[in-house]
Amino acid sequence: MSGFSAILGQPTAVETLTRALAAGKVHHAYRFEGPPGVGKELAAFALAQSLVCEAPSPLACGKCSACHRAVTLAEEEPRVPLHPDVVLVGRGLYGSLLGSGVSEATGISVEQIRKVVLGRAGYRPHEGRAIVFIVRDADELTQQAANAMLKTLEEPAERTHFVLLTSRPRRLLDTVRSRTLALRFGPLPDEVVAELCQARGLPASAALLAQGSAELAFDLADPEAMRERDEFLAAARAALDAPDLAEAIALGQSRGESRDAVREQLGFFAQALAEDARRAIEGDPDAAERAAHRHAVVLGTLAEIERNVQPTLALEAMVARLRRA
Repeated sequence: MSGFSAILGQPTAVETLTRALAAGKVHHAYRFEGPPGVGKELAAFALAQSLVCEAPSPLACGKCSACHRAVTLAEEEPRVPLHPDVVLVGRGLYGSLLGSGVSEATGISVEQIRKVVLGRAGYRPHEGRAIVFIVRDADELTQQAANAMLKTLEEPAERTHFVLLTSRPRRLLDTVRSRTLALRFGPLPDEVVAELCQARGLPASAALLAQGSAELAFDLADPEAMRERDEFLAAARAALDAPDLAEAIALGQSRGESRDAVREQLGFFAQALAEDARRAIEGDPDAAERAAHRHAVVLGTLAEIERNVQPTLALEAMVARLRRA
């Protein structure tokens, strides 16, 4: 069975890719765009599976050794596909290969691109009919890394394909966007997210707040994630009334480690403030206006983090602005 059958709620993207496979006209460099958790990576692996399958028709048979290894990640580091012709690229994936002198704290390094991509892209497939490079969160490529890929993206070797995954396409260099073919993945319908939750034994109600993202729904339903979210909301509200600004700033220092986690938690904080404004609008217009202004401050902080401002600094500034709101 083809890996495309597992992709729900993305009929246009699936049809585009399966038609390209049937016609033998798979583009050499795709850019899969869309929110997190909507099937971009699943589609990339399904495409790779079809391209390396031992007996495609034209989609992957789903039964051969190549199909299995194309979509199975190694149990030990680096967690990459077992098939040598399906190459996964992503921030922090190859720490041991790159060595202790290479940091990827701010993005996918040029060293990773040189060793993992450029070191392979000029060669024939080891055993499959193609080499497929899947770049996870391609918007995290540093400028040096992106520039190093440009020539290979524009003039890849025969039977070499790239799939760049991004939820923030505007952060990609224009030169990268111009060398890749965009394929849009939209938010999933609530009923699809609910179905995916139920398949994991999670409450379908998580879909209602997930904004079309299966990944977010799974996080919403996870007890540990719920505990962390409640702690963050409590800390954020407490910071607004803290008598000492230094105490309030501790929120930023304690939550500034993970950009993705901070982005997610701020999204929930913004939702909570919007709900505060809605509840207060009839009985207490001043409180509603204050909550609406705080909501705008949180959205502004999210925008700063999207622009690559350090989360700790962004949160500290947010707390100071919220206390003045």
